[in-house]
Amino acid sequence: MTALPVYRWHLAPTGLATRRQLRAMNLRPGGQDVVAELQRPRRKRGPLVAYLYRIDRAKPVRPMTPARWAALTKANTARRTCPTCRRDAGYVIPTSLGACVTCAHPLGLVA
Repeated sequence: MTALPVYRWHLAPTGLATRRQLRAMNLRPGGQDVVAELQRPRRKRGPLVAYLYRIDRAKPVRPMTPARWAALTKANTARRTCPTCRRDAGYVIPTSLGACVTCAHPLGLVA
């Protein structure tokens, strides 16, 4: 395995982009391998690392089909449905509570 080239923040060559930058251009990596690493230094911790991909090898983002929209809607509905009272809470239920706020704190004593 060869080591990846490492570039410092704002010093990556043109023609390379992160996943987020590709997505902003309506592109995706499309199965290509990581070409380089981008590192942003931090004071008391290790550097932030982002992986870079070649723009010329990127593929267009796949369009959302009706079936994918339906699956996404179903998943989001499941995240909003309280497992205790089975009602739509109107917000994504926190995993730390495991239920809507009303069911997690029935007496209204929220610390």
